[in-house]
Amino acid sequence: MTAPDFAARPQLSEDVARFVRKRIFDGTYAAGAYIRLDQLAEELGISVTPVREALFVLCAEGLIAQQPRRGFVVLAVTGRDVTDVARVQAHVGGELAARAAVNITDDQLRELKKIQAQLETAYAGDDDERTVRLNHEFHRAINIAADSPKLAQLMLQITRYAPESVFPTIEGWPAQSIKDHRRVLSALEQHDGKLARIAMSEHLAAGAVPLINHLIARGVVAEESRPVSGPFRH
Repeated sequence: MTAPDFAARPQLSEDVARFVRKRIFDGTYAAGAYIRLDQLAEELGISVTPVREALFVLCAEGLIAQQPRRGFVVLAVTGRDVTDVARVQAHVGGELAARAAVNITDDQLRELKKIQAQLETAYAGDDDERTVRLNHEFHRAINIAADSPKLAQLMLQITRYAPESVFPTIEGWPAQSIKDHRRVLSALEQHDGKLARIAMSEHLAAGAVPLINHLIARGVVAEESRPVSGPFRH
């Protein structure tokens, strides 16, 4: 029995899932709206198979639900959802940063500084797509330096629930992010695990409130779902 040819299957469904997530978080797909398999496949110029796979992934994430004979409906996003994700990110990301501070090499630090310099240039140029990619690379480089693959994989799963593409458009966030990243870099340079944990945890937690306000303004999150308390601080 020969193994399936997985190489023949490009990760198209992941791209579709990312596309639909972005539409949910920018308000294009409002809560209660239906996503039609055939219509989306036709719009994207692809077969229904990767679209179906992507929508099942989003069902597992709790962003949409399948309804018999009606298709996939977009579920409401709440302020509590956003805060919960930020809290878990802050805890896991802080632990990864603390481990990275102990393990990070000079070469990895140089690469991280290079990514951060490129990220700041992208912010200055209002290049949102490049900003999202470089921000992801910055955090990924730290997670790799932590040398804790299972924890890094968990962080990757959590990050799927956070609308990364939205952050560059939130007023004041680029400046806050740059300041936070520089603080994280300083802690890593000092190989100070405690400081790195605090810096990363506070950076990841700090995004919850401005993100919720941004999503409320666009009708993605209902105002009454604003969380009772803000994200924690270490």
